[in-house]
Amino acid sequence: MDDPAIGEVLVSSEDLQRRVTELGAEISSDYEGRDLVMIGVLKGAVLFIADLMRHLTVSCEIDFMAVSSYGSATDSSGVVRILKDLEAPIEGRDVLIVEDIIDSGLTLQYLVRNLRARTPGSLEVCALLTKPARRRVELPIRYVGFEIPNRYVIGYGLDYAQRYRNLSYVAVLNEQHQ
Repeated sequence: MDDPAIGEVLVSSEDLQRRVTELGAEISSDYEGRDLVMIGVLKGAVLFIADLMRHLTVSCEIDFMAVSSYGSATDSSGVVRILKDLEAPIEGRDVLIVEDIIDSGLTLQYLVRNLRARTPGSLEVCALLTKPARRRVELPIRYVGFEIPNRYVIGYGLDYAQRYRNLSYVAVLNEQHQ
């Protein structure tokens, strides 16, 4: 795609697929013999959760949540609103939250607290990308695809103004386009 908004590639398509395969094997091993419910956080995690599921050898269900955090375009305030909630109860179930990216961690902190109140059997987090430099709260993230620098990224589900989600790699958004 010849688009001036697309900058340096941080994670190639090949690296993404290799790491998703590894995460699938790790999760399959950890959840062997258990009944896994994967919760994708919309919209960014759609590509990741779809690819990840194909690499699991354990049975799993999938559900989705959509959340919106208030604040400026680049800073989450931690005030979160649920736009789409789960369709099935998770009480007593083994739950894995699947996130595209963890930035400040405030939205995820809210989500973990909200889901924990529903008394799942276990609750873990799998994130494709994390930005440790931006983290404002400590969160236990069981599975991490890649740690990236504090840059605005697009591709593989991540967007800028709802565009670029369809890129097969993760790239930096050129600053003049932010």
